[in-house]
Amino acid sequence: MTAYEIKTLMRTRPFQGMRIYISDGESYEVRHPDMVFVTSTIVQIGLEPLDRGDIPSGGSVYVDPVHITRIEPLNGRKRTASRRRRRP
Repeated sequence: MTAYEIKTLMRTRPFQGMRIYISDGESYEVRHPDMVFVTSTIVQIGLEPLDRGDIPSGGSVYVDPVHITRIEPLNGRKRTASRRRRRP
């Protein structure tokens, strides 16, 4: 996925928890948008349950956006980022 697609999903309101799948087979639950920090080259995902509402209480992992294979809502339905249509 691109960093833009990931950032778009994190900005969706109301935010819905999601699971991020990585190319090495790992997956991470994201229950709050502040658990993910996106740049053009790195996605930082906070681990563990949130403390005080929106601060990850564990460590974090750093992932290159190209290694994020899919993102699905925690309810099980597939979710994809909306893409801009090109104007002719």
